[in-house]
Amino acid sequence: MTKIKLCGLSRPRDIQAANELKPDYIGFVFAPKSRRYVPPEKAAELKRMLDPQIRAAGVFVDEDPQIIEELVRQGVIDVVQLHGGEDEAYIHSLRERLGSPRIIQAFSIHTEQDAEKADESSADLILVDSPGGGTGEVFDWELLGKIRRPYFLAGGLTPENAGDAVSMLRPFGVDVSSGIETDGYKDRDKMAEFVLAVRQADVRRQEE
Repeated sequence: MTKIKLCGLSRPRDIQAANELKPDYIGFVFAPKSRRYVPPEKAAELKRMLDPQIRAAGVFVDEDPQIIEELVRQGVIDVVQLHGGEDEAYIHSLRERLGSPRIIQAFSIHTEQDAEKADESSADLILVDSPGGGTGEVFDWELLGKIRRPYFLAGGLTPENAGDAVSMLRPFGVDVSSGIETDGYKDRDKMAEFVLAVRQADVRRQEE
């Protein structure tokens, strides 16, 4: 089954919707420049509301590893997602601090070389995104042909194209944020439509 991650949740109603829809992951954005930023105290409050079967990922951009370690230690996040210029030394250092929590490294895919670089990451999982990340635009999926490892697919996914993405690419998981929003806020109906589209695509794959 394709893993589903609903990212950029910031309100109690977002968590309530996630608890009903049962994605595998949700995401809290800790990058202050993002409009979806949530402070650690708010994220902790939301995490306490979250179904314990759903894992919470923290999205960071070149963050101080000590801050990430503290959020993991406090149980605010279960997974670390890196969206900055973090290199292999950073990942190695972070892993020594954290121990078991999974590390996801995001890559903007503009060329086949970007895909090859993503394939070589020492992170537990990679996430492939549109150039620049967070643009809400689909990139050229054909560039992913060089990737041989499981990956999260992001970048312009919506309830309308998520099923096609799963059927064509068979990613480890799909990650969505702007595609399930209306006027800049998470839309419960769009969240439900996205989850349904992915699950239906999984069923079709099993029937093939």
